[in-house]
Amino acid sequence: MQKIKSLMTRQGLKSPPESLSDLGALESLRVPGKEEFRELREQPSDPQAEQELINSIEQIYFSTDSFDIVKYELEKLPPVLNLQELEEYRDKLKQQQAAVSKKVADLILEKQPAYVKELERVTSLQTGLQLAAVICTNGRRHLNIAKEGFTQASLGLLANQRKRQLLIGLLKSLRTIKTLQRTDVRLSEMLEEEDYPGAIQLCLECQKAASTFKHYSCISELNSKLQDTLEQIEEQLDVALSKICKNFDINHYTKVQQAYRLLGKTQTAMDQLHMHFTQAIHNTVFQVVLGYVELCAGNTDTKFQKLQYKDLCTHITSDSYIPCLADLCKALWEVMLSYYRTMEWHEKHDNEDTTSASEGSNMSTEETNFDRGYIKKKLEHGLTRIWQDVQLKVKTYLLGTDLSIFKYDDFIFVLDIISRLMQVGEEFCGSKSEVLQESIRKQSVNYFKNYHRTRLDELRMFLENETWELCPVKSNFSILQLHEFKFMEQSRSPSVSPSKQPASTSSKTETLFEQYCSVGNPFEIHANHNDEETEDVLASNGYESDEQEKSAYQEYDSDSDVPEELKRDYVDEQTGDAPVKSVSRETLKSRKKSDYSLNKVNAPILTNTTLNVIRLVGKYMQMMNILKPIAFDVIHFMSQLFDYYLYAVYTFFGRNDSLESTGLGLSSSRLRTTLNRIQESLIDMEVAADPTATLTAAEERKEKVPSPHLSHLVVLTSGDTLYGLAERVVATESLVFLAEQFEFLQPHLDAVMPAVKKPFLQQFYSQTVSTASELRKPIYWIVAGKAIDYEQMLLLMANVKWDVKEIMSQHNIYVDALLKEFEQFNRRLNEVSKRVRIPLPVSNILWEHCIRLANRTIVEGYANVKKCSNEGRALMQLDFQQFLMKLEKLTDIRPIPDKEFVETYIKAYYLTENDMERWIKEHREYSTKQLTNLVNVCLGSHINKKARQKLLAAIDDIDRPKR
Repeated sequence: MQKIKSLMTRQGLKSPPESLSDLGALESLRVPGKEEFRELREQPSDPQAEQELINSIEQIYFSTDSFDIVKYELEKLPPVLNLQELEEYRDKLKQQQAAVSKKVADLILEKQPAYVKELERVTSLQTGLQLAAVICTNGRRHLNIAKEGFTQASLGLLANQRKRQLLIGLLKSLRTIKTLQRTDVRLSEMLEEEDYPGAIQLCLECQKAASTFKHYSCISELNSKLQDTLEQIEEQLDVALSKICKNFDINHYTKVQQAYRLLGKTQTAMDQLHMHFTQAIHNTVFQVVLGYVELCAGNTDTKFQKLQYKDLCTHITSDSYIPCLADLCKALWEVMLSYYRTMEWHEKHDNEDTTSASEGSNMSTEETNFDRGYIKKKLEHGLTRIWQDVQLKVKTYLLGTDLSIFKYDDFIFVLDIISRLMQVGEEFCGSKSEVLQESIRKQSVNYFKNYHRTRLDELRMFLENETWELCPVKSNFSILQLHEFKFMEQSRSPSVSPSKQPASTSSKTETLFEQYCSVGNPFEIHANHNDEETEDVLASNGYESDEQEKSAYQEYDSDSDVPEELKRDYVDEQTGDAPVKSVSRETLKSRKKSDYSLNKVNAPILTNTTLNVIRLVGKYMQMMNILKPIAFDVIHFMSQLFDYYLYAVYTFFGRNDSLESTGLGLSSSRLRTTLNRIQESLIDMEVAADPTATLTAAEERKEKVPSPHLSHLVVLTSGDTLYGLAERVVATESLVFLAEQFEFLQPHLDAVMPAVKKPFLQQFYSQTVSTASELRKPIYWIVAGKAIDYEQMLLLMANVKWDVKEIMSQHNIYVDALLKEFEQFNRRLNEVSKRVRIPLPVSNILWEHCIRLANRTIVEGYANVKKCSNEGRALMQLDFQQFLMKLEKLTDIRPIPDKEFVETYIKAYYLTENDMERWIKEHREYSTKQLTNLVNVCLGSHINKKARQKLLAAIDDIDRPKR
């Protein structure tokens, strides 16, 4: 045990805990020497093993509490000592001690550079303290010398210097007092120069100086004088603030705001500013209207100046109404522009205020932020308030005069100005201008109802006097070439009516305030209205130039060889006819001359009435485009124009009660529904007013128009003109052209139509506009029904003997007669095409109708046969095939209409009893007479009487629902 203790003592450690706790005390820790460090470093080491040794040391050795290690180890010894165990335990302690020593050595080596550096700092500090001690000693010595050398003379000099300083201060005070007494002169000069910030700054400085020298008797009255001057400055500042309401000047407003900021009254200034803007709006509109009233009155009677603004507006004459409205909006624009620029100024100077406030105290920053927030809210609230004032003033002006007295162009001009004003309001504060919209909407609807009623009456007059002659327009004619539709390609100018607007780019992104911020005014009236362009839409005699006419005749007078295919294709393309394949050169030349003289190009087919309707549509769209809130009313009236035109064309050329009896369904259910709707909602069927009618009925009749009557100059009964085919083509195709223009305008109408009313627009297009082309069938069916003598053909067929006993090789003469009728129809069609271009769809419909009627007449003729043999049925097939072969040379229509209708009827003769019963049930397109005759003719050949009764009963069952 003594050996263990001596070992620990030799290593400089009393016990492990004490050694670790005393590492910070240099004097109690023996630092190993370099040799020992080297020995410890050179010993082979296993970090993991050393750490395990250290970890195996009992925790008590690391305790901070002091305890006797030797005593602790001795107490641990067993009663009976064993040398070998002691030596092993000693070796273990030595190993632990070696590991701890090595760990301590490593830590010492790690911290040695810091220890050396700290030791150097301590040495340097000690040197500095010694130097400071020397300086303090020298200073005390010199102070002692100065104290001993101070004399009475030195004190005298100091007293004189003090008097000098006092006198200099007194002189400065006297000069300040003199300056203060002359301040009022300088303040007056600065106010004349409108240097309000400088004047207020000077006045405040003078007040501060006056309070400093208030102990002088000459300054006692100056304080009250400066206060009066400051109040005078505030009054002039308020006047200066009111000036920016009409003509905003950045420099002027900057000075005014700086002045109010110096006074600490930025919030008060904003309140005053809004009051001035409200007053400016009232004074502006009153002075503008008063000027026009006095100018129109021709005297300067002061009675007008005493009137209220509302009463003053009623004295505006119709001649001065529009110029006064334009000047009124122009003046209000100046006020709104000043407010807009005021807001811009404050937004721009927010950052400057924040920067300047951040350089001051925290309190100053908070006050600046509060003022800026107050100003921002006040300005934003003022936007709506000012716009409401503007709307009320303009509304009062509008209500002062009945707008129904104006012509259409003048009314559109008024709407254009109001529309631009509403655009200004929307850009100004995001408002939808409810006040103005409601006011102008009511007047516009009333005006437009009366205007539309007059236009409908004019349209009826035009239709009743229309001779349905072709209005020659150029091949490239487009409704956008008309003045009424210029607004669709040009950007609107508020100072001219939409038909007189200068061309400019329509895709501008900048607002009106950005566009006219520095110069100009959106309500300026341009003095030059001579910008109308001549509408170059009419062709001269069907030619667009004399040179073209000359070259056309030269071309077709030539005898150059033209392939027959090209000749035929040309005629088909230009006239829409189906020419005979074998045509002589002379005939082709004459046809080409006649066709080309009017039909060289596929120019639109329209009449003067059609053109007038299109112009009306353009005018209606102008109003709708300018004032979108009445879009639904305008589109409704536009639809009535189309409805009335469609109804007139149908009434003049398509009404025929016998059509529906044919069972061909020429008028679709949609067309019939449309015509019935138009008749019920728009057409006044009463010829004379009913004196006993109720007031409601009378009001409803005001909304209707009498049914039009065809002009007596239009003859539809002459066979030479194909029963007015030219007039029918012009009328029908002009309607189709009008429908195409409505289709072209649909996207524009859909864009302005309110969402809740769009179903009406969709219904109008789907149920009315799209049915225009369907009128071709009933109108051209009347021509087809009269152009060929079907009755004569029935008589010829009745003379044919069909119960022949042998198969014939020659067809019957009724086929030749029918083909001659078609050739005659073709010649007449060519004659009509010299007057009016017959489009290919029209030609096809005419030929289709004629062929369909001919085929049905053939079936009817076959149904009149009393006796027929199998050879007779073969003769029917021969006749029909001969008809088809010849007909295909006259027309290019493929397949031949109702070809199967005839062939199926002929072949039905050969059906057995069961097949015929099924056939009768499946083919309901044949009449009861035709089916009955078929059964009767078959009787005796391959059908007996019992089968006959059964088939007739089946026919009767089919016919019963029709009854």
